[in-house]
Amino acid sequence: MAKLHRHWPWVALLASAGLLAIAHAFESFGHLNPCELCLKQRDLYWIAMGIAAVELIGRAVRRFPDPARLVAILLAAVFLAETALAVYHAGVEWKFWPGPASCSGGATRVDPAELERLLSGAKMGIPQCDKPAWVFAGLSMAGWNAIAAAALTLGSVWAALTPRKASTA
Repeated sequence: MAKLHRHWPWVALLASAGLLAIAHAFESFGHLNPCELCLKQRDLYWIAMGIAAVELIGRAVRRFPDPARLVAILLAAVFLAETALAVYHAGVEWKFWPGPASCSGGATRVDPAELERLLSGAKMGIPQCDKPAWVFAGLSMAGWNAIAAAALTLGSVWAALTPRKASTA
């Protein structure tokens, strides 16, 4: 664990990819369509993956000075935003506060796949942000995502604050 901070971009990249894969699996195999807030949460994981990938590519080509601390700070900021968005989404599901009108019963956004199903005679059902599609142990996917994102935030802060030894290479 002493050198984990050096590998933090890999952890962030793989964790983000894993969480996106889980979301995609729920959508593809569980037939749980994501709401607007779910999709926004995915965007932040893509951003984290991009930041981590740039750091890892920079290390591989050795063209840049080691910006590991800066990358960890950037990842902490992205994961903190992810945590905040997931907590907001979970709060919308628990009716602690209202969600965006576009996905909580106000204006609707039409998914082309849903429109195709409607045109073929099926009933159209746009996912609502204030109705959890899946709950496990009392937490919705947004709640579990908040926990995962908070852990990634703490890991990123730890990686940023961990002292680095001078490189001997």
